[in-house]
Amino acid sequence: MIKINLVEYFENTVRKHADKIAVYDKERDITFSGLEQKCKLFASEILSRKNVIKRPIAIYLNKSIESVYSDLAVIYSGNFYMNLDVKTPVTRIKNILELVCPEVIITNNQFEKNIQDIVPKETVVINLDSVDFGEIVRDDNMLSARLGTLIDTDPLCIINTSGSTGTPKGVVLNHRSFVDFTEWADDTFSFTDEEIIGSLSPLVFDIYSFELCMLMAKGSTIVLIPDHLSAFPAAILQLLQEKKVSFIFWVPTIMVNIANMNLLDKIQLPDLRLCWFAGEVFPTKQFNYWHGELPRVLFANLYGPIEITLDCTYFKVEREIRDEEPIPIGFPCRNTDVLILDEDDREVAEAGREGELCIRGTSLAMGYYNNPEKTAAAFVQNPLNSAYPEIIYRTGDVVYRNSFGEIVFKGRKDTLIKHLGYRIELGEIEHVIINKLKLVRNGCIVYNNQKKEITLFYEAEQEVNVSEFRTRIGKELPKYMVPMAFHCLSELQRNTNGKIDRLHYNQLVTGL
Repeated sequence: MIKINLVEYFENTVRKHADKIAVYDKERDITFSGLEQKCKLFASEILSRKNVIKRPIAIYLNKSIESVYSDLAVIYSGNFYMNLDVKTPVTRIKNILELVCPEVIITNNQFEKNIQDIVPKETVVINLDSVDFGEIVRDDNMLSARLGTLIDTDPLCIINTSGSTGTPKGVVLNHRSFVDFTEWADDTFSFTDEEIIGSLSPLVFDIYSFELCMLMAKGSTIVLIPDHLSAFPAAILQLLQEKKVSFIFWVPTIMVNIANMNLLDKIQLPDLRLCWFAGEVFPTKQFNYWHGELPRVLFANLYGPIEITLDCTYFKVEREIRDEEPIPIGFPCRNTDVLILDEDDREVAEAGREGELCIRGTSLAMGYYNNPEKTAAAFVQNPLNSAYPEIIYRTGDVVYRNSFGEIVFKGRKDTLIKHLGYRIELGEIEHVIINKLKLVRNGCIVYNNQKKEITLFYEAEQEVNVSEFRTRIGKELPKYMVPMAFHCLSELQRNTNGKIDRLHYNQLVTGL
């Protein structure tokens, strides 16, 4: 029977796999029964500090056993978690906290000092290093009662994405959408109780939240891959080999690096059976290297912005894809309908004709937290149905159907991009550089999709030192949002209505 919330799955998993390893964290590990005990104790501790329900609770930790049981404890407490990136500049964290106003922030000695001056007055800070788990009074009856009040459309988590005004948007995702996706994934890809996940994604990615769902629902073991290994692809492969990882769900960036270094020639992955990739375009030449080196592995390309709970389309690579051919994003996941609409909001039916991809179904997010205006702009009435309320999400992505009927991603309608797996609003970078830091008189940020470079064209009386640019911007924005290329101009080109000609600068960087 399909469950209402994810704790119901977890309780069943613990009964079946009590002594099985749930999480590997470097030289440490924890069993499912040990994880459940930590979760329930910590959930009781959270509620003793602040007795709230169905409210946001932030986790400001590195990816670890502690972050896993903290997320689960928040769910057990009847609330919803919001993971924060410890590598993100404090000013950005401050913006998020001011928007969401979490009831509690969970952190430790290592990271508390970073945020002690920006925590909202109403927010309780729980430092894990000061928590004595042996002294906590566990109240299972209270926890059960709280979970009994949750329904499937209650929030599970908030995942922050980039916003054009400098403040990230908090996307609210519920239990039902994750349950639906997890059930679909299980049915479509035949996950077993013995699955071992090689977890590379940051805590703030929706991919990590899915891995957490697989742990809870299927009893999958999560192998946490340390952040620093991202610079050492060979070490990552060796860890996958050592831990007998059977499933990975990665952003293509690291996979491209592995392909370019021909590392699969040297390091075998005999236990890997399933590889998903999502978040950005995977160059077909590098993908074919993986496909050729691991012929027994099933590869799947998944697509979907955060607003659609992980992904809404998928493509099992079960036919040859030429190097010059884009890998399709495929077909809709279960309980999801895709609409391809033209500029007049009419449905595009014929193959090869482009349109905007719009989504309806249970996968849709609940909206943006504390941001009704942006929610109303993105989640709109289905223009094909005027008979009753029916919400769709306009992705802003341009797609078409090929001769096989598969959906193929073409590009973006606006300035929202995927870079290194992160969803970035280019306007946010402009806002920080021009309005907040006042580094230049005016500027235009564009993205070179081939080189994977964020590029700034700017007006200034004299050229700004590149090192100074990067240092100043890096104090406000994460490293992955700092431009790589800078071009000083006496005056930016405008179009006929006086606006900066973004198309011109996009064409400059793409060579079109």
